[in-house]
Amino acid sequence: MDKENKIATRASFGEALKELGDENEKIVVLDADLSGATKTNSFAKAYPDRFFDMGIAESNMIGVASGMATCGKIPFAASFAVFSTGRGYDQLRASVAYPKLNVKVVGTHYGLTVGEDGATHQMLEDLSLVRGLPNFTILAPSDDLSSKWAVKEAAKIQGPVYLRFCRLATPVIYDKSQKFELGKGICFGDGTDGTVFATGDMVCKALEAQEILEKENIHIRVVDFHTIKPIDKELILKCAKETNKLISIEDHSIYGGLGDAIADVLITEYPKKLIKMGVKEEFGRSGKAEEVLKYYGLTPEKIAENVRD
Repeated sequence: MDKENKIATRASFGEALKELGDENEKIVVLDADLSGATKTNSFAKAYPDRFFDMGIAESNMIGVASGMATCGKIPFAASFAVFSTGRGYDQLRASVAYPKLNVKVVGTHYGLTVGEDGATHQMLEDLSLVRGLPNFTILAPSDDLSSKWAVKEAAKIQGPVYLRFCRLATPVIYDKSQKFELGKGICFGDGTDGTVFATGDMVCKALEAQEILEKENIHIRVVDFHTIKPIDKELILKCAKETNKLISIEDHSIYGGLGDAIADVLITEYPKKLIKMGVKEEFGRSGKAEEVLKYYGLTPEKIAENVRD
């Protein structure tokens, strides 16, 4: 992990989207008046005839994207996660998931790291909302390279996809030799003292915790779930059988997200205790991103503490 080289995954999304536009003229992009923040503006500049600013009308944006999909286009509809999944939920359900249309829904600025914007914008329920919808694939990459892979992979999938990108710049984790596979998690280390399952911006926190614990002769493995749905059942069971303690961590509610996806596998296949780290029965609050994460216990130190305990 390169802690000095940090890139926001939303920026990686913007770069990959423009490259995808170069390769495939069927790609169209819709945005809800936030192209500067979601980074769809680079695509808009390169292909103004294939970019549509829908204004602050997210529900309509999803509906229009659905219509474009029926005409053979591959639409990427982007906004902050709180808007693209929250305001557009009825359309996601009835106009995208139900007819299984080829729409790629993008949620940037998810979770607590929206920071000062506070609880109204800190989307902690998007994974829960979309996981409950049939036919959706969910991709939640952790760094620059995995994000670029996720965008191009989403375009290959025939059907609905939800992509989740972070506001803050996060460390580069992977190099160009890394191979990504849809539905397959990536494991760092083979320690038997515990496994930390993580996704998105929490992967780098888990890797930092791994470094802390190594100095104490405690050896854990970290799993990056860049694909939330379908979840990698085989890897979950392997870790459950080979390690003493299981922990999940996500910048999301502990209900309906990564932790519950893992727990669903354990309940039916290999019952074992799972400690779920995330936001519990509450909304977020305003503050600097790292301070808010610390308030809710989403830090390397807290992960290490849970492993020790």
